[in-house]
Amino acid sequence: MQVHLFEGKEAFSALAETWDEVAMAGMSDTPFQMWAYQRAWWEHLQPAGATLHTVVAYEDKRPFAIGCFYLVDGVIHFNGCLEETDYLDLIAAPQNAEAGWTAVFEAFHSPDFPQWHTLDFCNVPSASPTRTILPKLAAKYGYTWQESVQEVCPVIKLSNTFDGYLDGIDSKQRREINRKLRRAQASGVRLRVVGAEDDVKTAVDQFLTLLQSSTFEKRDWLNDGRRALFYDVAAAAQKANTLQLLFVEVNGERAAALFNFDYKGRIWVYNSGLEPNAYGPLSLGVVLTAMAIEYAIENGCSEFDFLRGNEIYKYRFGAQDTTIHRQHITK
Repeated sequence: MQVHLFEGKEAFSALAETWDEVAMAGMSDTPFQMWAYQRAWWEHLQPAGATLHTVVAYEDKRPFAIGCFYLVDGVIHFNGCLEETDYLDLIAAPQNAEAGWTAVFEAFHSPDFPQWHTLDFCNVPSASPTRTILPKLAAKYGYTWQESVQEVCPVIKLSNTFDGYLDGIDSKQRREINRKLRRAQASGVRLRVVGAEDDVKTAVDQFLTLLQSSTFEKRDWLNDGRRALFYDVAAAAQKANTLQLLFVEVNGERAAALFNFDYKGRIWVYNSGLEPNAYGPLSLGVVLTAMAIEYAIENGCSEFDFLRGNEIYKYRFGAQDTTIHRQHITK
């Protein structure tokens, strides 16, 4: 095994051809580990004063583990942590996870690595081998390790048909969804899916207009860096055929939207937008989510992941909690 430490964004150019190969075999294989997302997050949302450090472990000159981290005020975080990213982890296959983390810790203790005092790793999925590897490494180095549940990510296990899915949720919610879908269809509501032939920049423009109109909180959240992230990630995902950008239209007007990833049989619901003062009686947020679930089932998806947050509407659609965890290690 050989280990190389990249300083700064050089890692993204050096690993552009091999990063996604490692990520797609990863123990936590999500859209947030992909090269395009990791690069865009650092490019547009790096914290003030942070420095980027990427540890890569090689076997026969091929990378098998990538740890992309930033250091700020003596604390090491995953690149992407915290707010915009839902799942994070060392990028390595399960069978390489222990060797990969061992290489990372060796790099953290090399003379070339800056001084640090804390490791604070957010958003680690519950099934990740990281959760059993890090306490052992912490003990080996004489450090203090703590783990906490950081948040929930409600997920729907989809049926083979939309009717089958509806049969599996609460009967009251099933009737409510069906009623709202019938009313929307009678009012001319239509689902529009952004395709490979569509101008993705224009579609993201329209999505962001709806997002910032949704609530005051989303309006204030949508700063220039996050806008740029959406454009870059959408363009890369469209090219990779993993973008799912959905709109509902009423009389030709786009009134609600979902920005999702369609990746490996799972829909990842990244963000949403809604014009709150238009078509209120049509309940377009509920209608769009139901249509998105139906569309996912029709296209062979097995899971619908609402990502972080315990908002009530997710459970009304039948989602069940999964958890993400924080790993906190101090010298």
